[in-house]
Amino acid sequence: MIVFAMSLSMPQSAAVSPVGAILREWRAVRRMSQLELALEANVSARHLSCVETGKSQPSREMIARLAGSLAMPLREMNTLLMAAGYAPGYPETALRKPALAQIRRAIDLILEHQEPYPAFVLDRHWNVLETNRAAVRVADFLIGGSAHSNMMCRSRAFVSEARS
Repeated sequence: MIVFAMSLSMPQSAAVSPVGAILREWRAVRRMSQLELALEANVSARHLSCVETGKSQPSREMIARLAGSLAMPLREMNTLLMAAGYAPGYPETALRKPALAQIRRAIDLILEHQEPYPAFVLDRHWNVLETNRAAVRVADFLIGGSAHSNMMCRSRAFVSEARS
């Protein structure tokens, strides 16, 4: 007599992949169901489900289609590509590099023309990269010149000083 046993637990290979977790997170941000994303990206809902659960390895083209349908920024698309085991598709250049000299000049011009109003240049993590002279004066007045490299820390300092 032969007895076959079926495992009801999910196999290790079907565990949620990093690509799947990122896609699910972006679907939640965009408030899209799997079916809506599948229709938008012109793929089957079943294939999208397999990509999200790790049962299927997406190609670079599939990742580009899904990321495009989710309107993901290029930096996040690079993260998705790397999670799938591919090299990043889009270069990231620091603001101080010579290739972005014209961009730097434009930012400096904008900061200068905001005077007498305070202006800040922030990165995606709210870190203060640049300020104009008015922003320095406001910081001196409100928090006694205390330098914070993060705008969220600055705003907390402004609020706590205002309450005192």
